[in-house]
Amino acid sequence: MSTRQPELWLTRHGETEWSRDGRHTGKTDVPLTEAGERAAWALGDRLAGTSFDLVVTSPLARARETARLAGFGDRAVVEPDVREWDYGEYEGRTTADIRTDVPGWSVWNHPVPGGESAEQVGARADRVIERILADVAERALIVAHGHFLRVLGARWLGLSARKGAHFVLDVATVSVLGWERETPAFDRWNA
Repeated sequence: MSTRQPELWLTRHGETEWSRDGRHTGKTDVPLTEAGERAAWALGDRLAGTSFDLVVTSPLARARETARLAGFGDRAVVEPDVREWDYGEYEGRTTADIRTDVPGWSVWNHPVPGGESAEQVGARADRVIERILADVAERALIVAHGHFLRVLGARWLGLSARKGAHFVLDVATVSVLGWERETPAFDRWNA
């Protein structure tokens, strides 16, 4: 691990119709709603005055557009590893709908047919953390997705990817992963 202690600033993309409706949105490129666009603009105000050595965004349009509207579009580097969880056959469905077929189902603890496991998403999060710790001096901004960022937060703390279930993350929020001396810690979450 690097002796530097860069911060990871995380922001979830603005609202889409599917995020508003609780539909699992992995690969489907759903655009921001008008409310999502307004929230992305507001993120720019909240992040103004903070310098970032690196700005990373998911390849999906909702994250790239959030980065652009927040004022980081010209600096944002597309990083495939920060894309959302692949929900496979459950893409576009709500948890309640899936539970009509699989009682008690949770993305965190059950199989996702044709998609990713929590551990696979965690491996992507680990790669992102390793790269940022190696390459960033002070802070990086990651514009991505709810489930992925929750997994990233869990892995930052050294927890299993499945523990991301315990971290609520709303659209268009800012979280900061930092340090308590040499120990990775949450500085802010879901702010």
